Amino acid sequence: MKYPQALEDLIECFSGLPSVGKKTAERFALYCFLQMSEETVEDFANALKSIHKDIHICEECGNISEEPLCPICKDTTRNHRQILVVENVKDLFTVEKIQEYRGVYHVLNGAIRFSKGIGIEQLNIEPLLKKVKENKIDEVILATNATLEGETTARYLKELLKEYPICITRIANGLPVGGDLSYADEMTVLKAFEGRREY
Repeated sequence: MKYPQALEDLIECFSGLPSVGKKTAERFALYCFLQMSEETVEDFANALKSIHKDIHICEECGNISEEPLCPICKDTTRNHRQILVVENVKDLFTVEKIQEYRGVYHVLNGAIRFSKGIGIEQLNIEPLLKKVKENKIDEVILATNATLEGETTARYLKELLKEYPICITRIANGLPVGGDLSYADEMTVLKAFEGRREY
């Protein structure tokens, strides 16, 4: 016996989310139908619609923003000659929480994972090279995660960037090997950031 089609469709939608299995998706869908008011469901649906309508990718760094340029790139008080390279937007927000870094960012949208078909072509690398080539950049900080994929990506970027007269640093491994930047506590991120070294 199957659920009504509308509920089956919702279960299928929830199943497509990361780390959500079939049983969890089923529980979410039933909760939406049995526990949420029609008004709450409407608000939830509108919030989902608005993220694609009202949020954009920053033209400069790849961050998310309500405008073509994110607040960080528009901030003239920040050091635009220092670029911190991260794998994803969540990592960017993790670093921002420590309120210590005053440069700008570049979001790669992932890391090299050949096993999943993610090569250099799928990453946001070309705009970074263009930025380094066309602007006076003093330092590029490689803050990819301390995983095999993150390290592979950092090494590849180092090779691409070494022809430019810039300082290339890598955040220190205050972060555990195999760990994600976004799961680390703020003090660990701060220590890793302070202990960065020439790469």
